[in-house]
Amino acid sequence: MIASYELKKRDIYLNKLIAFQDTEPVKVVTGIRRCGKSSLLKLMVAHLQETGVSAAQIIEMNFESFDFSKMSAETLYHYVKEHIIPGKRMYLFFDELQRISGWEQAINSFRVDFDCDIYITGSNAYLLSSEYATYLSGRCVEIKMLPLSFSEFISFHGFIIKEATSALGGTRKYAVSTDGERYELSELFDAYMRYGGMPGIADVGLNQDKVLPLLDGIYSTVIVRDILEREKRRGQRQITDAVLLKKIIMFLADNIGSTVSVSSIGNTLVNEGLLDDNRKTKPSTHTVQAYVDALLEAYFFYDIKRFDIKGREFLRTMGKYYIVDIGLRNYLLGFRNRDSGHSIENVVYFELLSRGYDVAVGKVGNSEVDFIATKADKKLYIQVTESMASEDVRNRELAPLMKIQDNYEKIVLSLNPGMDSSYDGIMSLNLINWLIG
Repeated sequence: MIASYELKKRDIYLNKLIAFQDTEPVKVVTGIRRCGKSSLLKLMVAHLQETGVSAAQIIEMNFESFDFSKMSAETLYHYVKEHIIPGKRMYLFFDELQRISGWEQAINSFRVDFDCDIYITGSNAYLLSSEYATYLSGRCVEIKMLPLSFSEFISFHGFIIKEATSALGGTRKYAVSTDGERYELSELFDAYMRYGGMPGIADVGLNQDKVLPLLDGIYSTVIVRDILEREKRRGQRQITDAVLLKKIIMFLADNIGSTVSVSSIGNTLVNEGLLDDNRKTKPSTHTVQAYVDALLEAYFFYDIKRFDIKGREFLRTMGKYYIVDIGLRNYLLGFRNRDSGHSIENVVYFELLSRGYDVAVGKVGNSEVDFIATKADKKLYIQVTESMASEDVRNRELAPLMKIQDNYEKIVLSLNPGMDSSYDGIMSLNLINWLIG
């Protein structure tokens, strides 16, 4: 596949930015490094210019660039002030702004002093911490950006989905590449489950020797810049042990979708001999919590709470963690078939987030529902499994859903749904068709 460096559309996120264009809130795009935030700002700039905004009204600054790396909040303010056109509305784009100490005051001053529309990105949730909220008093809207969904992955890699009539009169979907080659969607899904959805992979192609260095670069940058360096800037020297951080990352990556407590992480690291021999004691729960929080703030892992469906309350007991990109998990643990059930669960979790759902794990009696997905007045109960062909699996997956008494939609997603499309009102859907639906 030929590498392509054209700016590819991420309409699901661009449309959100456009919806808030010329409104008071500062638009804050957050997400793990290299998930496409910078490209999204460029897409928004292109949209503005296509709709009549002149280039002179747009100020773009990327603080990863050496040109702006030495700036302070004060010099940032004066730089922008010098480029303001009197009597014109200005559009200000600041990429990786958290690298500027005291940037909050500068942004607030722009809002007060100039007629402007502000867009910023950040690779760490510290950007939206309480310190920041104090300055903007809630006058910001967060656009949470993720790596590519499966549908976006197909598009980014140059495939088009087409439909054909099957021998039995139904329809089936397949993919066609730019050079006319025809592929089964299951082949593309296997590639997605192997390499993940980082947009940069579309530039190097689906080749493990090229993908690995890209994933290694993303991992190293997140760990160094967004966790270790960030702690130095904040003056909070909690995250100082790079080896312990790596061990915790490996533990969480190996246990996606499993119920985990912070105390159990430290116990496991000791019991399985995963810590250095010269470490006399296990890390405290407080220390492990600080490291896990840093990984959540860097958008490397996402945590999901448990919800008691009958009691209608969130539980304080153990939750679960999912990794932001399945390709990064494979990079960390090795490219081999491992725990594929939890891997497809991971994909479903982030697909639901990208579709705008709030997601929780459901507890119903002694049983568990993989996901409760809610938004506005819509709610879905979802089970995820590799196959529904076995009667034992069907009984296991359907039982928790059957215990739920309300009338919201109940779905089982699997790669092999079997012959039946529903069981007593519970839909059995093909996972790949659902992902591209």
